[in-house]
Amino acid sequence: MATKTTRIPRRFDSLEQEAFLGLWRTYDRLRALEDALFARYDLTPQQYNALRLLRRDHPAPVRTLDLAGRLVSRAPDITRLVDKLEERGLVGRERPADNRRVVWIGITSGGIALLDELREPLRNCHSRQLGHVSRGNLQALIALLNAARLPHEDSDSPWR
Repeated sequence: MATKTTRIPRRFDSLEQEAFLGLWRTYDRLRALEDALFARYDLTPQQYNALRLLRRDHPAPVRTLDLAGRLVSRAPDITRLVDKLEERGLVGRERPADNRRVVWIGITSGGIALLDELREPLRNCHSRQLGHVSRGNLQALIALLNAARLPHEDSDSPWR
């Protein structure tokens, strides 16, 4: 009499799918902590990222399209993102008289003050997100993420 074996269904179609879904699940769990922090400041992660990038170049302004290209995640409507920051007095914008198609964005003192206020709470958030992972494993993770992302980055991406 033959014994019946129970077939265990495959959870994933491939290693690539398992890795991708693992990244997605991890992103979802880690982002929830950051979303809760930013909600207390009426900010989105993309708005924070834009402010951080503008501060890096301060006092020089940044062209809107350049800012959009530097964001960690794509902003399909960079104009709306900047509108909301400008309404709060966190950024200012200027259109040169000789080229009305170009818009320059700069962070204001209010935007700098908000980033200063966020510095320690965000550091604590990142510690809650990944503080349990060893320094060596974090460095290995960064290298693996870079290797996975590199073929999909534009040649002029600051993430290359």
